[in-house]
Amino acid sequence: MPHALSTDLYELMMAAGYHAVGERPRASFELFVRELPPTRGYLVAAGLQQVVEFLESWACTPDEIAYLRELPALGGARREFFDHFLPQLRFTGDVWAVPEGVPVFAGEPLVRVTAPLPEAQLVETALLATVLFQTSIASKATRVVAAAGGRSVIEFGGRRAHGTEAAMLAARAACLGGCSATSNLDAGFRFGVPVSGTMAHSWVMAHADELTAFRRYTEVHGRRSVLLIDTYDPLAATQLIVEAKLQPHAVRLDSGDLGNLSRTVRAILDAGGLGQTQILASGDLDEYRVAELVTSGAPIDGFGVGTALSTSRDAPALGGVYKLVEIEREGVMVPLMKLSVGKQTVPAAKQVWRIPATGRTERDVVALEAETIGYGSPLLRQVMRGGVRCASSPDVFDSQAACLDAVGRLPESVRRFREPGPFRVDRSVGLERLLSRMMQSPTGAV
Repeated sequence: MPHALSTDLYELMMAAGYHAVGERPRASFELFVRELPPTRGYLVAAGLQQVVEFLESWACTPDEIAYLRELPALGGARREFFDHFLPQLRFTGDVWAVPEGVPVFAGEPLVRVTAPLPEAQLVETALLATVLFQTSIASKATRVVAAAGGRSVIEFGGRRAHGTEAAMLAARAACLGGCSATSNLDAGFRFGVPVSGTMAHSWVMAHADELTAFRRYTEVHGRRSVLLIDTYDPLAATQLIVEAKLQPHAVRLDSGDLGNLSRTVRAILDAGGLGQTQILASGDLDEYRVAELVTSGAPIDGFGVGTALSTSRDAPALGGVYKLVEIEREGVMVPLMKLSVGKQTVPAAKQVWRIPATGRTERDVVALEAETIGYGSPLLRQVMRGGVRCASSPDVFDSQAACLDAVGRLPESVRRFREPGPFRVDRSVGLERLLSRMMQSPTGAV
C-alpha cells in the first residue's frame, strides 16, 4: 500500500516552501481524467477504498524523515521542517468522491480533496496512481464481462501484472467491474473475493502419462477439479476422461481454435454422460475475442482472462491529473484556474449531477458545488471529514452489482467496444458564468 514517500520529490520541495513562508491555507484539488482513451466510451471509478486507507494512515516515519533530511534538494529547508513539521503532519482534510463502480467521463472530478495546502499537495502522486490504475482495470473488466454475455469471467492476470501489489489490486478492480472470481490469493485474503484455480501444464508433464495426472488430481480435489486438457491433444485427453469415468467440474482449453475445439469437446463429454462438466477457455483472451466466441455459439461456460485485463493492455494508462481549483484567502475560498494552452482547468469545487431518462442515463452536468440540479442525482459523496472516514467501505460485490446496473443504463453507443460514441456532459449555468469571467482575466482570477 502507499505510504508517505509514495510521492514525487517536488511535492516535498513545495511543502518545505509552504512551511518556510508560513502558508497553510485550505485548498481544494480535484482528480479527473482529461480525455478518455480512444477505445473507451466510459470509465468506472475504482480505488477509493485504498485512497481512504492511505489518507487515514498518512505519516512520515523517523527513518523516512532522516532520509529526506539528507537529500541535497531539500538542503534549503528549515530545521523545524524536519524536526517538528513532518513528524507531526497528518492528513486532516475532507474528501468527496464518486463511489466505486460508478461510470464516469472525461472532465468530471472523481475525487475532491479539501485540506491545508501542504497536506493536499503531498498526497497527489499516491492518489493518482491508486485511482487511475484501478479505474483502468475496472473499466476493462466491465467490457470483458459484457462480451461474455452472462458466462462467468475469472481474472487470471496476476503473473503478467506490473508487480505483486498491482496484481492484487487489479484482481480487486476486476471483481468490482464484474468478474466472478480471481486466481489471486492475496486479493481473496485481503478483500474476500472468490478465488478460483485449475492446474498447470507442468502438472500433466510431471507425470508419466496424462491419465495418471488427471486421476491423481481428482483424487485430491474431487468434483471441484478443473482438468487442463490441451497439454498434448485436447480431444484425446477428453476421451481419456470419459473412458476413465472421471467426473471433473470442468475442463479447460488454453490454446488452439477455441471455438471448434470447444464444440468437439462438448460432443465427447455429452456422449460420455458428462453433460454437467463445463468447458472453460483461456489463452490471450480479451473482450473482442470473447465476444467472437460467444457470438459464434461456442459452448464455453466461462472465460479466464489474464494479461489483457490485469494490464488493461489496449489502454494501459489514463491521462488523469490532480489540479488546484480553489484556495482560501482572507477566510474565503477563491476559485482558481490554469490557463495553459491545451491544459486549461475548470475553476472552483464542483459536483457532478447524473440526469436520468426512462430506464437509462441521459447525460451528466458538472456544476458548482453549491448548485443544485433538481432533476438529477449528485455523484460525489463525502467520504472523509477531518481526516477520518465517514462510513465503512461497501463490499466489493455490492459495488459490483451497482456498477453493472449503472453501466447497463448507459447509451448503447457509449458501451460499444469499437469506436464508442460520446456521452453528453454539460456544464451548469453557474459554472459557465464563472468560467467566462475568469477567462477574461490574464491570471485566471475572479
